[in-house]
Amino acid sequence: MPIIEAPTITSLPAEARGAVVVSGSHGGRYPGCLAAKAGARAVIFNDAGVGRDGAGIASLRDLEQLQIAAATVSHASARIGDPADMMHRGVISHANGPAAVVGVAPGLACRTAAQRLMAAPLIKAALRPLGETRRVLELPGAARLLVLVDSAAQVDPTDAGQIIVTGSHGGLVGGDPRLALRVAGYAAVFNDAGIGIDDAGTTRLPALDARRIPAFTVAAASAAIGDASSSYRDGIVSRVNATARARGVQPDMRASAIIEMWACGGF
Repeated sequence: MPIIEAPTITSLPAEARGAVVVSGSHGGRYPGCLAAKAGARAVIFNDAGVGRDGAGIASLRDLEQLQIAAATVSHASARIGDPADMMHRGVISHANGPAAVVGVAPGLACRTAAQRLMAAPLIKAALRPLGETRRVLELPGAARLLVLVDSAAQVDPTDAGQIIVTGSHGGLVGGDPRLALRVAGYAAVFNDAGIGIDDAGTTRLPALDARRIPAFTVAAASAAIGDASSSYRDGIVSRVNATARARGVQPDMRASAIIEMWACGGF
């Protein structure tokens, strides 16, 4: 039975079915749905700083309802988006009931936890869909569309030139700068996932500087990770790339004010 290391839960190999998956994704509800849909035996996510409404670990409760074992590593112990780092130095921060049954508990090394999760039963069940996870808004008088995607994997080619607000963490997936944003958006917004070790929750920002795309993260404590509407509605800016700073964006500003200004041609 394999242990699969996956930088993102949105892209799993067929071998993930029946396996223990160690994913660099945050532990929010949408990643939990994808883990169950893929038929994983068990899954370990990054807790993304837990954040507003406990959103960074919300999948643990959902998966427990299906009796699927799940846990998270602390964002302060290993880089989000980097399962190899999670396996190397990650420390478990939270575990659901089915994971606890096989000996997974806070403080355990991620590698040891993954090995213990191999003893979890394989449950063939899927969570109910979460509903709409992608919306495109046209604000009154706006020059640009506002694309709200709960996962950055939902960005598509038609979003080029628009303002892309995600619920995703601001860390590079697998450390690859090419995956910072899938299209040439006008601007981009991410959740900082608690920032975490090595500032991992914000590493997309300098990568987007290289493409001259203004971008910022919102604090995980201010907006629920995995929820683009919360990033837009509730988010408070935590980190800003140089391109956005040159356009007047600063930490502690309200994300909604910046996004609406961009949409209407300001900044």
